[in-house]
Amino acid sequence: MNIVPFLVKRFLRFDKEQPFIFLSALLAFSGIALGVMVLIIAMALMNGFDNEFKKKLTVMNYPLTIQPKFFGTVDTALVENLRVKFPDLAFSPYVTSAVLARSSDQMEGGYLFGVDFAQEAKVNAVLAEGLKNGIPEGFEVMIGQTLKEEFMLQDGEKLTYIFTQMEPGGMVLAPKMKRFAMVTTFNSGLSAYDKGFSYTSIDAMQRILGIPKNLYDGIHIHSPNPEADIHRIAAVLPDTVSIRGWWEDNSNFFAALKMEKMSLFIVLMLIILIAAINIISSLLMTVMNRRSEIALLISLGASKTEVKKIFLILGVVIGVLGITTGAILGFLGMWILGTFEIISLPTDVYPTSTLPLDLSVIDFFSIIIGAFVIVLLSAWYPAKKASEVDVLTVLRNE
Repeated sequence: MNIVPFLVKRFLRFDKEQPFIFLSALLAFSGIALGVMVLIIAMALMNGFDNEFKKKLTVMNYPLTIQPKFFGTVDTALVENLRVKFPDLAFSPYVTSAVLARSSDQMEGGYLFGVDFAQEAKVNAVLAEGLKNGIPEGFEVMIGQTLKEEFMLQDGEKLTYIFTQMEPGGMVLAPKMKRFAMVTTFNSGLSAYDKGFSYTSIDAMQRILGIPKNLYDGIHIHSPNPEADIHRIAAVLPDTVSIRGWWEDNSNFFAALKMEKMSLFIVLMLIILIAAINIISSLLMTVMNRRSEIALLISLGASKTEVKKIFLILGVVIGVLGITTGAILGFLGMWILGTFEIISLPTDVYPTSTLPLDLSVIDFFSIIIGAFVIVLLSAWYPAKKASEVDVLTVLRNE
């Protein structure tokens, strides 16, 4: 008969004479399960929010953008050349200006883009959805849903834009002003973009700003793989223009998210570490109360390696059961939070009103492996102490 699994099963049973040992093991099991569950849900939430922000920022910031350098120009010839060389990508030239949108006594700062809506719909899915309700022509404008609600506008109502460019007005220079009719809206899911971005026809913007029809302020590019395509495009661009990826404009934001995720992982892993202390205390109490049995086993021929293995496996069993239970509870919690709208998020702060959950394979195995290493280290010390029991002293005294 193999003595190791037999004694492991025996020591796992509830002992009426020593109930605190079983209670300590139960607390260790519960603590590890709770820690793993919370860590799985927390990492899924962090990944979910990270991915949602990336989706929104990719659309409204555009995957790739070409802009002129100092004294450089973006013209029709460049756009056509890029379309010929990269038929798999979508290009949309634009003209833009910083503006103040005014309705009655309310004002909101932002940017007004002049675009070719047929081309812009290919690079911006949010605008493509809004264009189903109407396409701005001439001095008409598409604004964000949040701005429409803030100004309480109706379709077709006029909205005044104050430009940063100046024009003569009597004895002084005054900023350019133009009234646009609001014909449709877009909803990006991020209120900052819905308030700050407006779109009109590129011809209207060129007329207002006095820009020739063949010149633009930049080119929006849609790419399914912008990290790779940025190098392809940069290789054929003239020295007068540059290309930027959306991640370059938001690098600090995502660095902060990554640091927050790492900090949260470390803090929650401490929960598992604290729970593992209960494994140490439980096994040490078991060793202290089973000293006579351990000494008798060794005197009857059991090796110290077998004794060490008994308590090591005992701690690992408690820990693995806790990790497995925690993983099951974690996935159950993710399913509940993802299926039922238990927590509703404010849409003016977050890009989604429901909790986004996305647990990556790397994060899952990092949690499982990290928890298992903590359990293994916690079980090793009591197992070592059990194998070092002085047989002669224990048998003589007990």
